[in-house]
Amino acid sequence: MIFKISLHKKDFEKLSRIKNYFGVGIIKKHGETTLQYSVTSSKDLNIIISHFDKYPLISEKRADYELFKQALNLFKNKEHLSVSGFKKILMIRTSMNLGLPEELKIAFPTIVPVLRPVVLDKDIKDPNWVAGFVSGEGSFIIGIFNRGPNTKPGIQLLFKITQHSRDANLLKILVNYLNCGRYTASLDYNRGEFIVSNLPDMIGKIIPWAFGPSILFRE
Repeated sequence: MIFKISLHKKDFEKLSRIKNYFGVGIIKKHGETTLQYSVTSSKDLNIIISHFDKYPLISEKRADYELFKQALNLFKNKEHLSVSGFKKILMIRTSMNLGLPEELKIAFPTIVPVLRPVVLDKDIKDPNWVAGFVSGEGSFIIGIFNRGPNTKPGIQLLFKITQHSRDANLLKILVNYLNCGRYTASLDYNRGEFIVSNLPDMIGKIIPWAFGPSILFRE
C-alpha cells in the first residue's frame, strides 16, 4: 500500500513542505526530471487517512481514496495473506485509477471490479483548494505556433488543467467558479481540459486570483 505524490524536481521544496506537514514518508528521485514523495507503512498511512477524512477530496480521486481505505483495512486485518483476501484487493485495484496492469489482467482474467464509489459533493468551497489543485495539476503555457508560410510565428498564452474524462463535471464547475475559460474533451486520450486562452480573462481573472487569496501559489 502506497500513498504518493509525484512532481517535477524543481518542486522539491513543495514536496519537502508536504513531508514536514505530515511528519512521515520519504522523497526520492522518480525518473529523470521527477521526484516522488511516498508513504508506505500502515502506521504512517493512518496519518494520511486521518487528514483526508478531515479534509475530503472533491475530484474523482475521492473515489480512489475510499477504495484505497478498503484495501488498507484488508491489509490491517492480514486478509491479503489469504487467496480470497488477495482477490478482494485485486477487485478493488481494478476499480482504482487506470485499473489493473495488462499482465495482471492476463494472470487473473476472472477478477470482477468492485463498485466504484460515487463522488457527489464537488462544490468548491475554498480558493486554497483550487490553488492546491492547480499546483499539482495545472500549467501556465506560452505556446508558439506557425501561422503559415512567409509569416512570423504566433504566440498564445494558456492556463490549462488536464484531468481524466471522469472529472469532466469538476472542470466544468471550475469554469463557473473562475467565471472564465472552457472545457474541452479529448476522446482519443480519455481526458478533458479546462483552458483559459482569452488574454483579458488571463489578465483580469487568472493572474489576480493566482496572486491574491490563493496563498498556496506563493513561493
